[in-house]
Amino acid sequence: MSNTPEQPAALDRRTVLRRAAAVGMLATPAIGLLSACATSGSDKENEQVAGGTKSEKNPLGVKEDAPIEVIIFNGGYGEKYATDVHEPLYKTAFPKSEVKHQATQAVSTVLQPRFAGGNPPEFVNNSGEKFLDFGALVNDGQLQDLTELWDAPSVDDPSKKVRDTVIPGVVEQGMFNTADGGRKPFVLYYVSTVYGIWYSGKLFKDNGWTAPTTWEQFKALCEQIKAKGITPYGYAGSNAAYYQWNVILTQAAKIGGTDVLKNIDNLEDGAWKQDAVKQAAEAWAEIGAKYSDKSFEGLKHTDVQLRQNQGKLAFYPSGDWLENEQKKDTPAGFTYQLMPVPGLTASDKLPATAIRAAGGEGYFVSSKSKNPRGGMEYMRQMLSKAGARGFTETVGAATVVPAGSEGFQFPPGVASAQAALKAAGKDVFNMLFDNWYKELDTEARTATNELMFGRINADAFVERIQKRADAIKKDSSVTKFKR
Repeated sequence: MSNTPEQPAALDRRTVLRRAAAVGMLATPAIGLLSACATSGSDKENEQVAGGTKSEKNPLGVKEDAPIEVIIFNGGYGEKYATDVHEPLYKTAFPKSEVKHQATQAVSTVLQPRFAGGNPPEFVNNSGEKFLDFGALVNDGQLQDLTELWDAPSVDDPSKKVRDTVIPGVVEQGMFNTADGGRKPFVLYYVSTVYGIWYSGKLFKDNGWTAPTTWEQFKALCEQIKAKGITPYGYAGSNAAYYQWNVILTQAAKIGGTDVLKNIDNLEDGAWKQDAVKQAAEAWAEIGAKYSDKSFEGLKHTDVQLRQNQGKLAFYPSGDWLENEQKKDTPAGFTYQLMPVPGLTASDKLPATAIRAAGGEGYFVSSKSKNPRGGMEYMRQMLSKAGARGFTETVGAATVVPAGSEGFQFPPGVASAQAALKAAGKDVFNMLFDNWYKELDTEARTATNELMFGRINADAFVERIQKRADAIKKDSSVTKFKR
C-alpha cells in the first residue's frame, strides 16, 4: 500500500490521524455493516458479569475477578505497549483478573464473527487497513458510551477527572451522533499528533535565522531565504494539497477564533466566506506567488520533503509524523523543528502560539462484551501517567496525556512539536470536515492548488468551496454531522 496522503499506509501516523477525524463516518463499507448480527451460544455463555463495588480505587465498579480480553492491532506501534505496559497496569490494579491478549493485523477479519456471534472482546485497538467501521458499530449499539470513563477520577489525581488530563478536543473527537439526535463519546483516540510548519534547525542556525511568530517577520525571512537561492515555502500539489488548506484554515482560526472552524465543520451558511477565511487565503496566496515554486504542483509529498532534506526548501507544512517518515532521507544534523503558523494581525483572536493538534489511533470498549466496565478501567489505566509514559517509551510517540511525556527524550522534531503543544496551553483546536465530507475535502484541495499556484484569487477560492459545501448540505443522501 502506498505511503501517500491520497492512500496512506495503514501503519503510518497520517492514516491514524485522518481516521481519528472521521467521527461517525462510515469509512470502510467493504467490511460490511453489523446490523444483522445474530447471537450464537447460550445466554449464559454471553451473559455480562455483574459490576463490582465502587470505591476510590475502583470508581467504575469493576468486578475484581472478572477476566477481560484485549485485541491489539499489531502494526506500526506493535503490541509490546499492551503486553509490557497497559496489561500489567491492569493486572496490578486487579490481580484476580485474567487478561487475555491477542494481536492481529486484520482486526475486522478476527472480530466480525465475534460481534456477529454476540461474544465480542472487552477492549479493541481498531486500526490498520482492515479496521472495523466505527460508524456501523455505533449504529448497531456495539460500542460502550465512555462518558462514565471521562467523568471518572484519574488514576494519578482523584481530584481531577480523566477528561481533564488529556489535550483539548480529545473527548469531542471520539464523539458520534446517536439515534436520539445527541452525541456521545464512544472512541478513545490515544496518540497525540501536532500540525505546523517545519524547517531544518541546522539550516536556520547556520544562517542565523529565527522562526518567525508574526506575519511581517515571516515575509521578511522568506525574502532572506529567497535571496540565498532557497525556495522559502512549498507543499506538494499532486497529492498533499490538504497540508496547505490545513495551514490556511489554521490561520483563519487564529484570525477569527475557533468558531470559524466549527462553522465550517457544521456546514453553516456562508462558513467558507467568513472574513477570517478570506483574509487567510489572501495572505497565503501571496506566499504562493512570491515564495514558492510552481513545479511543486505536480510533485508528491515525498518529492517536496526530499527537497527540504537537501536544503533546497526552507518551510514545509505537515504533521509531526514527518520526521519519522523522512528518517531514511534526512541527513545527519538536519534537526527537524516545528513552528506554529505565524499570527497574521495584531487583532487575531488566538495567539501566535495557538496550534492544531488531535488524537489518533482509535480504541473502543464493546458494550455487549461480558465485562465492559473492565474495558473502561483498562482505558483509565492507559490514560494514567504510567500508562502514557510506558507507551511513549515503548513506541517513541506521544500520547494525548501530556503529563506522560514529561522528561522523555523525543527526537528533535517530535520534541519541538510537543514543546509547541505545551506552549499553546488551552489554545489547541482541530477541524473535522474533511473526513466527514470527502467531496468537500476534494474541493478544498483543488481550490487550494488553484489559489496557491496563481489561477484564482481569495474571493474565488472561498466561493468555490462554499458552493460545494452548500450542495452537500442540501443533499439528503449525505449524513450530516455536528460539533
